[in-house]
Amino acid sequence: MKDLLVVVGFAVAVSAYSPIDTDYHNTYGIPEAARIKLAEESTDFDGSRIAGGNAARLGQFPYLGGLLVSLTNGRQSACGSSLISATRAVTAAHCWVTRNARARQVTVVLGSVTLFSGGVRVNSNNVRVHPSYNMDALTNDIAIIVLSSVPLNNNIRPIGIASGSNQYVGTWATASGFGRTSDNSAVSSTLNHVNLQVITNDVCRRTYGNTVIATTICTATPNGRSICQGDSGGPLAVGDTLIGVTSFTHRQGCTRGHPAGFARVTSFNSWIRSNM
Repeated sequence: MKDLLVVVGFAVAVSAYSPIDTDYHNTYGIPEAARIKLAEESTDFDGSRIAGGNAARLGQFPYLGGLLVSLTNGRQSACGSSLISATRAVTAAHCWVTRNARARQVTVVLGSVTLFSGGVRVNSNNVRVHPSYNMDALTNDIAIIVLSSVPLNNNIRPIGIASGSNQYVGTWATASGFGRTSDNSAVSSTLNHVNLQVITNDVCRRTYGNTVIATTICTATPNGRSICQGDSGGPLAVGDTLIGVTSFTHRQGCTRGHPAGFARVTSFNSWIRSNM
C-alpha cells in the first residue's frame, strides 16, 4: 500500500506539472522592468534584446508599442503591444491580469527604441480582455487597449490584422520587443527583433499539451533565437500584417529550443474589429 501511494503521488505530481509559468508579472515582468530601466540608465549596454535577435532602428517597427504596466500592488512590470489604429493597441491579456497580479494602468510607448525614455507615451486604464481568456492555461490570451488618439508619422504607424484561414505554417515571421536576449544574459536597453518560422499546432502541442488550442499559433526557436522575458504582448508579424500576439515560452527558458506560443490573430479578427 505504501508503494502504491508513492506511485499515485508521483503520477499526480507529473500531471500537475505545467511547461508554462502563468505568474508572468512576479516571475518575469517586474524584474525585467527593473533590469531594463537600469540598463537604460547605464552607459555600457550592448544594444541587444530579444533572444538571439538584432537591434532595431527607429521606425523599423512603427507599430510596436512598449508597455509599462503599473500594478495594483504598486510594482511596475514590462510587456509589449501592437498599435492597430490611432486609438487602439493589442496586447496579451496576461499583461493586464493574471491569477496573482492585476494592472491598474498601462503606458504604451510608441516611436521609441527605448522603453523608459523617448517617444510618445500614452496612459490608459481601459483594457478590454477577451471574454474567453483562461489565465491558468494562457489560452485566448489577448486584450485591446483603448487609447486617446495618437499622432501618426513615419515612426508611429498601425499594423494590419490578419484575417481569413491562412495557418501560416512554414512562413517566416518577425517578433519584436524589449525582452531579454537570453535566459542569463545581461540586459540591454533597446528594441530588438528576430525572425521565426511558424510550425503546426500538432508539433507545438507535443511540448505544451492543452495550452495549444485552435486559437494558438506557434513558432520554432532554433539556435537560441526566440521571444523571451519581457516580450509578452508584443507582435508576431508577416510584413505589415499582425499574425500573432506573444503569449508564452517554456518555463525552462526561452533559449532551450522549445516552441514559442502566440495568440492567433486570425481567430480574433472579428472580436478585434468589434472593439475598434
